[in-house]
Amino acid sequence: MSNNFVRSLCLAAVLFAHMLANAAPSALRLDEPIPVGPQVKVGKLANGLTWYIQRNARPERKLELRLVVKAGSILEDEDQRGLAHFVEHMAFNGSTHFRKHELVSYLQSIGVGYGADLNAYTSFDETVYILPIPTDQPQSVAKAFQVLEDWAHGVRFEPEAIDKERAIVLEELRLGKGASDRMGKQIYPKIFNGSKYAERLPIGHEDVLRSFRPAALKRFYRDWYRPDLMAVVVVGDIDPARAESLIRSHFSRLKNPARPRAREYAAIPARADTEALVVLDHEASGNSVLIRYPLQPVREPGTIRAYREELMQALFGAMLNQRLIELAQQPEPPFMAASSALGKLTPRYHSYNASASLGPRGAAPAIAALVQENERARRHGFGAQELERAKKNLMRSYEQAWNERAKSDSATYAAEYIRNFLQHEAIPGIDTEYRYVQELVPGISLEELNAYARRTIPADSGKLVLYTGMNKPDAPTGAQLLAAVAEAARQPVLPHDDKAVAARLMDKPPAPGRIVAERHDKALGLTHLSLSNGVKVILKPTDFLNDQVMLSAARFGGQSLFGDQDILNARFANAIVASMGVKDFSPLDMRKILAGKAAGVTVGLGSYTDLVAGASGASDIETMLQLLWLKFSTVRRDEDLFRAYVGKQAELARNQSGQPGRRFGDAVVSALYNNHPRAPRALEADDYAKIDLDRSIEIFRQRFSSAKDLTFIMVGSFDADAVRPLLATYLGSLPTPDIPVAYRDVGLRPVTGVVKREVRSGLEPKSTISLNFTGQAEFSETEQLRLAALIEVINLRLIEVLREQMAMIYGGGANGALSKIPYGNYSIGISLPTGPEHVDKVLAATFAEIRRLQEQGPSAAEMEKVKTNWIQNHRRSLRENGYWVANLQAALTEGTDPASILDVERQVQALSAQDVQAAARRYIDTQNYVQVVLNPEKPGAAHVAASVGTGN
Repeated sequence: MSNNFVRSLCLAAVLFAHMLANAAPSALRLDEPIPVGPQVKVGKLANGLTWYIQRNARPERKLELRLVVKAGSILEDEDQRGLAHFVEHMAFNGSTHFRKHELVSYLQSIGVGYGADLNAYTSFDETVYILPIPTDQPQSVAKAFQVLEDWAHGVRFEPEAIDKERAIVLEELRLGKGASDRMGKQIYPKIFNGSKYAERLPIGHEDVLRSFRPAALKRFYRDWYRPDLMAVVVVGDIDPARAESLIRSHFSRLKNPARPRAREYAAIPARADTEALVVLDHEASGNSVLIRYPLQPVREPGTIRAYREELMQALFGAMLNQRLIELAQQPEPPFMAASSALGKLTPRYHSYNASASLGPRGAAPAIAALVQENERARRHGFGAQELERAKKNLMRSYEQAWNERAKSDSATYAAEYIRNFLQHEAIPGIDTEYRYVQELVPGISLEELNAYARRTIPADSGKLVLYTGMNKPDAPTGAQLLAAVAEAARQPVLPHDDKAVAARLMDKPPAPGRIVAERHDKALGLTHLSLSNGVKVILKPTDFLNDQVMLSAARFGGQSLFGDQDILNARFANAIVASMGVKDFSPLDMRKILAGKAAGVTVGLGSYTDLVAGASGASDIETMLQLLWLKFSTVRRDEDLFRAYVGKQAELARNQSGQPGRRFGDAVVSALYNNHPRAPRALEADDYAKIDLDRSIEIFRQRFSSAKDLTFIMVGSFDADAVRPLLATYLGSLPTPDIPVAYRDVGLRPVTGVVKREVRSGLEPKSTISLNFTGQAEFSETEQLRLAALIEVINLRLIEVLREQMAMIYGGGANGALSKIPYGNYSIGISLPTGPEHVDKVLAATFAEIRRLQEQGPSAAEMEKVKTNWIQNHRRSLRENGYWVANLQAALTEGTDPASILDVERQVQALSAQDVQAAARRYIDTQNYVQVVLNPEKPGAAHVAASVGTGN
């Protein structure tokens, strides 16, 4: 080797190092501020309004608009409790350029769904309006900016509209009533430690909502809807210069008040003393415990150093919560699930919290485990292998985000900019963040991380210990909770024992099969492969996302092949097998082996089919296929994990047994299927004791020791030639002994005639109506489309009549399906939450709208709304891997033409009002339906018990 070459090599190395130093985050000083990324343009108008603009191509021909107001319920005066949220409602009920109902109707006409697309929310400190708009027509975009402007300063507040919306908001408040609401009213004053937040829940105060004067509503809008507290977010398929021009033309005219009220943020006092609170309710959905340590102000990551601290927080939380997962999988675990982390209570305050969902052993062992695991981490820290696995997982998640940087949805970016405006979250862009992570994460040492744990986990401080649960005699007292915390803190703790596991799933790949046949479908972009073992594969490489691969397979069989005496064993076979791990590895072992991988596979028995589903990143396809191969290879039997799984499910069932919704659901299923043993009912706690481990394993092996008659569909970011050897190796070597591959009709049929039931359950004045129309029908894609259109029109009518005209519901709706398995049948379900005093009127109005549809059919405007929305959703879905997987799988299962996915727009446009009218007559038989109504058991009897304990 010549000296000149050596010198040249050294020079090249120096130059390369210099380039890295200038390009990598290591060149950035830790105390430098995090810059705003180049992907977004941020500006401010002269009146103080902030704007964000980003051009983004996913989804195509779509624009996400947001109006963000730094004003929420915390700013309400005493006579305005609930009016921040009420203002949000009024924004859809008449403005300068849109009369009442005109806005929603117009947006529906251009394909924007009400609720699913068009929406808004009010929180303590902000109100956000969400408006996704198709960009096909320039006038639609211009009109959308007019909508935002009207929301900002043009809401009308007409007295008649206010009174009508008052009833709707009261229905929304009614919908939220129940155990959680009752318990929350006892909890919030303690959680917020006496601050104003406890008195300003966004839904408001019922007395105020019933009696407020319009002047109070207008005063909130006038005081707080002003440009210096607003941001407009524009992300999507639009020229940034045009977006900026539209913002300036619509929002520059907004003016701030001459004497603006100060926008102050409510303080939450720090907790100094230790206190316990026990809150009980007969309808509680379970028992839980929370230990909340003192609140601290949040410091947003304005510098790279602070960003690095957040990465340490993520690593710390992942490792500590992994330990808690291990405890939950013991044969007699101290809790069903638990977490410990630093979490935000409001955008400006966070605290260290430890919480657990309790099992049959109660609060004491859960508290002991939480306190001792926190102390173990604080005193002894974590191990090198724990940190290495956490780093791999964290870096893989950022890698996936970076891989999809050009294909992330506009709504995701819009949410990020909202957080920047409201919480000052940094927005450097994924390119910069990924570079930060690549540079910073490897340099985080175990010593640093353990020091972080010591300063983050409180050693000894005032705390709130909260127990919530069912009102039973064995519930703990506040004094008992505090004693349990004190006792746990006195116990010595040893370092965590992190057991080593294998480095890989398989020591070597199986002997491969062969690809014996191949054909191509150019129209759909499919490659069909036949393997030597009889397994078939359909490949569709896509460029929709850069780091997503989806896998699916199904064949007939499933639970239908097993007798009624085996139904529980069959129904839970897949969940039980999954709970015990794979091969020689427990689920915890698997988490360790798969650190840094993005791959997963589930298999199971449906009612009439055997199902396989998998997903992976582009670089983890082989891992996904290995997991699949192992599922067909053997079952890991672990009686301890089986007992832990069954015990957890039984406890969940026990906790839900007293809930009105559970009792109502049971009554609906019972009435609809006349107590058939195969009916999809929820289980009682005692039912889980009937599951037999070995029989469940045997059933699973009967179906998943053979891949006979399976066709695997793979869609996503892969090269078809590159995956062929992997498919031959892992799918081509699957065993395929002969097994039954046809389903059995088990005779499950809905009742006929008119069946009406009433359920009395629940303490609040709440009712729910359930209507189910069922019957036999011949399956076809055309009829499937007609039934779906009928459901869409019914939903339009329910919102228009029951909500907007009658103000008797807040939410609710219809759904339906047409199926050919196990026989040609249809089902339509309608669910309508309302008040007991409205039940008869809501039922009458619903059936009146059904008759009107049957007699007159839908209007031209309704048909246009449905068609436009469908076509836009279909165009967007054609660029989604999951949509293709679902359609290809349905074509195989139902025996339909997969190419019909390319003909959807024509089929939709061909739909007529007469088709939907005929569907209404065919599928809604008012002489054949099941009606179940939930009414409260004892009006006015709601009660929640609370007790307090104190300590030092």
